[in-house]
Amino acid sequence: MEYSIGELAKLAGITTRTLRYYDRIGLLKPGAVRETGYRRYGEREVDLLQQILFYRSLGVELAEIARMINADNFDRLHALRGHLSALHARQAKTARLIETVKKTIASIEGGTKMADQEKFEAFKARVVRENEQAYGAEARQKYGDADMDASNAKLLAMTEADYERFQTLGAEILRRLEQAVQSHEPPEGDAGQRITALHKSWLGMTWRAYSAEAHRGLAEGYVADERFTAYYDQNVKGCAAFLRDAVAYWAK
Repeated sequence: MEYSIGELAKLAGITTRTLRYYDRIGLLKPGAVRETGYRRYGEREVDLLQQILFYRSLGVELAEIARMINADNFDRLHALRGHLSALHARQAKTARLIETVKKTIASIEGGTKMADQEKFEAFKARVVRENEQAYGAEARQKYGDADMDASNAKLLAMTEADYERFQTLGAEILRRLEQAVQSHEPPEGDAGQRITALHKSWLGMTWRAYSAEAHRGLAEGYVADERFTAYYDQNVKGCAAFLRDAVAYWAK
């Protein structure tokens, strides 16, 4: 069966503009183009589009998707099994969040008494929820759903000791930043190197995988986004800029 661009867009729940863009960048070419200029998509293109949309739902960048589906050894069945595994993991995480929120609501309404561990789980769920509400849309657009889901999962998996260390390390970074700025230390000096290393360790507690490029991009956002600047500069002005410059110099 063949589809016009409008029919395929409607079938897939996307826009014709998206399909035209995929055509332009060589990600999904139509099976045929009529003399009138109309695009026609067949079974092969429908299957490829399914793969593309699966990968996009997992936060994979378009360039990486193109590399995978155009590879000589691309195995559609293997890819589908990978998608299924990722979706099961996301489903399990969502189910845990739902259960924790239910228990929290029941506790607030007086229906049940939560154990300390359940309270901690509820607290972590609230932190994840608030982070999603405050920064989720931008972070998912920038880093992708897969990285955000993995970060949330690592935070939810933390023990109380892990979370305390996470908080303590964050406070230590802020304290050292304030000392460095007040002492007029250069970001390229020893203080900047130590702070960058601490910040890398702190990120590693929630990041799926570390990259210096992503680290530098995040630090740049601390200056570009007034919400982060306000946090780092809450006591001493210039801390966000110091961190940005130190990471730019030392992140390798």
